[in-house]
Amino acid sequence: MPRLSRVAVLLLAVPLALGACKKKPVAVEPEPQLPAQPVTPPQQPVDDEAARRAEEERMRRAIEMARSALLQVIYYDYDSDELRSDARATLDDKLRVLNANPSLRIRIEGHCDERGTDQYNLALGRRRADQAKRYLTDRGIDASRIETTSFGRERPAVTGSNEEAWAQNRRGEFQIVAGGTELRAP
Repeated sequence: MPRLSRVAVLLLAVPLALGACKKKPVAVEPEPQLPAQPVTPPQQPVDDEAARRAEEERMRRAIEMARSALLQVIYYDYDSDELRSDARATLDDKLRVLNANPSLRIRIEGHCDERGTDQYNLALGRRRADQAKRYLTDRGIDASRIETTSFGRERPAVTGSNEEAWAQNRRGEFQIVAGGTELRAP
């Protein structure tokens, strides 16, 4: 019997020993999840010279647009010095540039078509220039910054004796008298 009990003990001890050798699973706590970070592309080194050139080009274009707005022609209806709606919109663009450039001075030149006498057309051209000036001064531009003159029918924009030519000659032109070299964009 002793031999049997040794075999029985051995049979019982081996599984127990093997069970004790087994590693028990360790409970692992999940790692906290961080919010997803947006993926950003690697930063390119800033090329200071390219950025400076791009800024200079942007400013040059803005100044050219301001100059273009200042020189934009306005048109009048036949035998009229009243500002049309398109002329008022053009003058509003000029206002922004004039407000941004307090040292800027301009001249408004009134023009007429070929119909009417010289005397009549000179007076009408003067009224046209004065009407545009009044529009600007009524909106805050100092009158001393704006000169007016009339050329009547002396300087047509186009030649011709038809409505198309006459419509282009009934106009107000704008010239920069002072401050144009330091022009700033609005």
